[in-house]
Amino acid sequence: MKTKANDAIAMLEADHQKVKGLFKDFEALSDRSKASKKKLADQICNELRIHTEIEEQIFYPAVRGPVKDGDLMDEALVEHASAKELIAQIGDMDPGDDLYDAKVKVLSEQIEHHVGEEEGDMFPKVRKAGIDLVALGEQMAALKETLSAELV
Repeated sequence: MKTKANDAIAMLEADHQKVKGLFKDFEALSDRSKASKKKLADQICNELRIHTEIEEQIFYPAVRGPVKDGDLMDEALVEHASAKELIAQIGDMDPGDDLYDAKVKVLSEQIEHHVGEEEGDMFPKVRKAGIDLVALGEQMAALKETLSAELV
């Protein structure tokens, strides 16, 4: 199926790729790069905050009914809650703190798992459900713009 650049799924997948790249950049930093680590970790956390809000406020409610897989949708929300907890912990820490790198690594692994389920299971079901993904993407883009402005 042809994907439009501004459809909801394409937008979420672009977010996934961006965050995956940021995690990769974080892992490449040495232990002496504390300022860079903090900056990257903060960027990762902000990207994930915006992404989870968009999914929870707009995407998940719009697709839950048509997808007809409540367990999949519920798991996604639980995974978000777990990620948000780690994001909050990382935000309260400094790169020199014990477990800082470990928490970023675990967050990376959790997000990788979550993305795998969305892209491998949820998104194909959403595409088959016949939802207007362009209209949904427009709503999501508007919220993303608002949330991004609030975090600046």
